[in-house]
Amino acid sequence: MNLLKTLYEIHSPSGNEKAMKKFIKGYVKKHIPGVTIKNDHVGNLYMIKGNAETYPCIVAHLDQVQREHSKDFKAIETEDIIFGYSPKNRQREGLGADDKNGIWIALKCLEKYECIKVAFFVSEEIGCIGSRNADLSFFEDTRFVIEPDRRGYEDLITNISYTSLCSDEFLKDIGFEEFGYKEELGMMTDVLELKENGLGVSCINLSCGYYEPHTDEEFTVKKDLLNCLRLVEHIIENCLSVYPHENLESGYYHRYFEIDAETEIWDILSWDPEMSVEDLYEMYQTNYPRLKKEDFERIYNEYHEFNDEEELWKDMNLNKAVNTKRLWL
Repeated sequence: MNLLKTLYEIHSPSGNEKAMKKFIKGYVKKHIPGVTIKNDHVGNLYMIKGNAETYPCIVAHLDQVQREHSKDFKAIETEDIIFGYSPKNRQREGLGADDKNGIWIALKCLEKYECIKVAFFVSEEIGCIGSRNADLSFFEDTRFVIEPDRRGYEDLITNISYTSLCSDEFLKDIGFEEFGYKEELGMMTDVLELKENGLGVSCINLSCGYYEPHTDEEFTVKKDLLNCLRLVEHIIENCLSVYPHENLESGYYHRYFEIDAETEIWDILSWDPEMSVEDLYEMYQTNYPRLKKEDFERIYNEYHEFNDEEELWKDMNLNKAVNTKRLWL
């Protein structure tokens, strides 16, 4: 876990991933010979190891949401979990495991396999800027694309807001059930942007063992992370064909995203109706980067207007029932 803890201790906010990129480049040059490294105009990293007709491909994003670490920040490892902590301040601090767990998996596979491609994207958390501007020619000879960038331990994302990510053949061949995974719908992330931009092979997003993302309480369950790594390795070793996939509903995401986002935000407000609009925007703006602050305000007001009307109707019906009972009495 030493490599993982080192990644956790490098702060990499969106738009300022320089330290993380410097570490990754140095680590690869020192520990993984034979890797070609390229940058693009927005700061994404592309790596190719070996010569092959087709390659497995793993992608992850370099940025994190959490505030600046304290100078004495440490990644604390226990038997079961890893969490961030500042001894001086005696408080938890976020790891950025979303998506440093994905970076770790990509580097482990880059070390292990003779022929593989890896891409690291910038600024995923503020609207998938890196993947939206990615060089799609890099993926032309890939068999499939895997992104470990999902909280929890069992989600295999095959569809994101009306955009299909992979073929039935790919799902059948990867044997994900043996690793305790199940198909789920997902939220915006880099593989969605790649598909929307015309990526022609199957891709998936996997739970990779982090919990409470975007908060100071974030932690990683080691066995869940390792299980994700084993599934990724299983796919690389057993899925040797190209798995083409064209999304026939490309573009639906952009038309329906706001509708889905509004539904989810209403659910959030129903769980915590006392939340202010400022708290809502502060806590969830990174989850819905296509929504502006005024969108959050509009959704917030519409939710409370609807619920105020509901309460009014309940009061009216209650009064009507009471008056009817009095008449009967």
